[in-house]
Amino acid sequence: MAKTYAGKDIEIGFDMKRCIHARNCYLKLPRVFDPERRPWVDPDAASAEEIAAMIRTCPSGALTYSRLDGVEGEAAPGINRATVVENGPMALHGNLTVKGETMTRATLCRCGQTKTPPFCDHSHAGAGFKATGEPEPTGKDAPGDDPGEACQVIQHENGPIEARGALEITGGTGARVHRGTRAFLCRCGQSNNKPFCDGSHKSAGLEVPGDG
Repeated sequence: MAKTYAGKDIEIGFDMKRCIHARNCYLKLPRVFDPERRPWVDPDAASAEEIAAMIRTCPSGALTYSRLDGVEGEAAPGINRATVVENGPMALHGNLTVKGETMTRATLCRCGQTKTPPFCDHSHAGAGFKATGEPEPTGKDAPGDDPGEACQVIQHENGPIEARGALEITGGTGARVHRGTRAFLCRCGQSNNKPFCDGSHKSAGLEVPGDG
């Protein structure tokens, strides 16, 4: 559950279990986000607009916000997009449903070592996970994707993550890898066709929960 920090014009939420320590918050707004201070978040140390703009750059969605000044909150972009991070997770941005919760940003584990599936918890760094951030295009470019359509992230027990709904997958440079309405994504770290599942989780003995 996210901890909240309420200020005059904005309330900031922080979910430690989803944080991948990208440090966007501290590097961009250190007067608001200071891990050496307690409490480490000061929602009145910058304007609500500055804080909201910074939070929208948090790739994992660990930081969220609610405006208390009558301004609308964060809206999902028109296209659901997943960016493959070299030697790291897959960063999703869009109209997402994960574990029954609606969100606009999430980073999904690809290394198979996370303690908070399906989310990345930065375990890939200690595990020495290696995977390209520029996969070969699949040639799949499904027509008729509905802008704004929700993408549901589904965990299959001891298996891959299924992305069901319109989703565009790109490499780190923005080059399109895949576009369609259904994709099975590797989360065991062993696929020879990353970021897609190729069944390697079976021989790898992956043990992860499903969504039931």
